[in-house]
Amino acid sequence: MSENTALYAFEKYGDMVLRTAYVFAGNFHEAEDITQEIFLKLHSSPQDFQSDEHMKAWLIRASVNHCKNYRKSARISKTSHIDEALENTLSCEFSEKDNEIRERIEKLPEKYSLVIYLHYFEGYSIKEIASVLGKNENTVGSLLRRGRAKLKIELEKEGYAYET
Repeated sequence: MSENTALYAFEKYGDMVLRTAYVFAGNFHEAEDITQEIFLKLHSSPQDFQSDEHMKAWLIRASVNHCKNYRKSARISKTSHIDEALENTLSCEFSEKDNEIRERIEKLPEKYSLVIYLHYFEGYSIKEIASVLGKNENTVGSLLRRGRAKLKIELEKEGYAYET
């Protein structure tokens, strides 16, 4: 897998990386650029992965880190509000309801939005999230509970009803 690691990773996880970048960048075109940068980096500096799950975890971490850098960059402040509004109408394979919930998740502090995204959109367990993020399982569990509670409050403000 060493010579074709980037190609293999792109074919297997390209959509997941794009979705992750879109969720955290909030902009489809930037998510595409971030995705491309991640796979170019992997191609130019191949990594040794122990398994496909290790590769997936590395790609998620790289996506989140690239998005953090994107948010810090001057580039984000130069985007006009009209351009953002148009670009955010793109769904990136999320349903309309998913997009509404994704927007609410995106407004949460990053420590909550990240664990909620990884758990509900990517299907990671608390143990797997702890491994990906390098955090204690109890910490991840607490972040997930607190994030869900904050998300529930925000969704209830918007008129969503929850069954307990």
